[in-house]
Amino acid sequence: MGKKVIVIGGGIIGLCAAYFLQKEGHNVTIVDRSSLNSGASYVNAGYLSPSHVIPLSAPGVMRKGIKWMFNPSSPLYIKPRLDLDFLKWALAFDKSSNTKHVEKSALVIRDITVLSQKLYEDISTSESFTAQYEKKGLMMLCQTDMALSEELNMAKMVIDLGLEAKEINKFDIKELEPDVNINAIGGIFYKCDHHSTPNEFMKEMKSYLKKVGVTFLTNEKVMDLSFDRATITSIQTNKQNLVADEFVLAAGSWSALLSKKIGLKLLLQAGKGYCINTKQPTGITLPAILAEAKAAVTPMNGFTRFAGTMEIAGINHNINRKRVDAIANAVNRYFPQIEVSKNEKEDAACGLRPVSPDGLPYIGKSSKCNNLTIATGHAMMGWSMGTATGLLVSEIISNKKTSLGLNPFHPDRKF
Repeated sequence: MGKKVIVIGGGIIGLCAAYFLQKEGHNVTIVDRSSLNSGASYVNAGYLSPSHVIPLSAPGVMRKGIKWMFNPSSPLYIKPRLDLDFLKWALAFDKSSNTKHVEKSALVIRDITVLSQKLYEDISTSESFTAQYEKKGLMMLCQTDMALSEELNMAKMVIDLGLEAKEINKFDIKELEPDVNINAIGGIFYKCDHHSTPNEFMKEMKSYLKKVGVTFLTNEKVMDLSFDRATITSIQTNKQNLVADEFVLAAGSWSALLSKKIGLKLLLQAGKGYCINTKQPTGITLPAILAEAKAAVTPMNGFTRFAGTMEIAGINHNINRKRVDAIANAVNRYFPQIEVSKNEKEDAACGLRPVSPDGLPYIGKSSKCNNLTIATGHAMMGWSMGTATGLLVSEIISNKKTSLGLNPFHPDRKF
């Protein structure tokens, strides 16, 4: 018999959880603080990328973060602040940034992203979605020998994991993108990667869920919860009291605030990313990552998106114009014919990505609470891991054997 389930958060993770839960016969309600038309699920690069097997907490990242702390246009910005949650997170992040952790995590990231690709395609086919979904691969473009050397090492790891990738030179790049002038000495072509237009998939998923009876409570903020004997009995929003058998915490960067209500101190920080859209004809047909600039380029349905930066500076939606300029300037350095206009830069948007200290998401139940399933902390991989996370959440609540082992994602794991 189906359970009454409340999903807190209506981003890609929350919607995918609701999708699989309703397929299992559960009565699902989604509660979200927004009107469900903005945020990280709408402004991301749209990649479904198994090639991104290196977690954010890689060796040397914290050192780079400290070096870039004084550069307002750097790809990674970690704002130092006297906040206990941030300091605990920073220490755990630094501790996780080692080769052993990267090697252990790569296999885990590969498995969940490959499963997500398959499920994304399955959902699109079975529900007749028309959202853009393309299997064209992705280019990693390099302008320096140092970057190319680093990327070749990463590509070797990807190939060793059974994913398709190969080195490309400037002539290969021209063959892959014949109508675009690209300033790069070479790079890697990851045939294993796919891409999409996020807002299209989100729109169709919301429409489908409403059609099959999922309830949406938008512009409704969860303020508190009633908790007794390791069980949530109800949640209180700014509008009403809601009861359910099971709860899913998929509130992205806000999840740590709510987890404290059950005595669980999730180490989580908001990582802000930016995007600029252009409708000018760019000629770009393949997604690309600009290696030195850490910026992403995606040909979406009717426009091209430029995205990037990781700004860890607390929960806020302030647009840092220097960081927007840095993305636009990077695009021009690699694609000299593309000039991002003043209006396009002014229309830049941002989204907050929930970042765990070890670069792996939190998926599962904490020992602190027996009817709360946590699904957050995906950092820059929320889109790549969204459908698989939704399936895992549904399997947990339906008491089924999970498609992937959950130990690496355990919310109670030690750092």
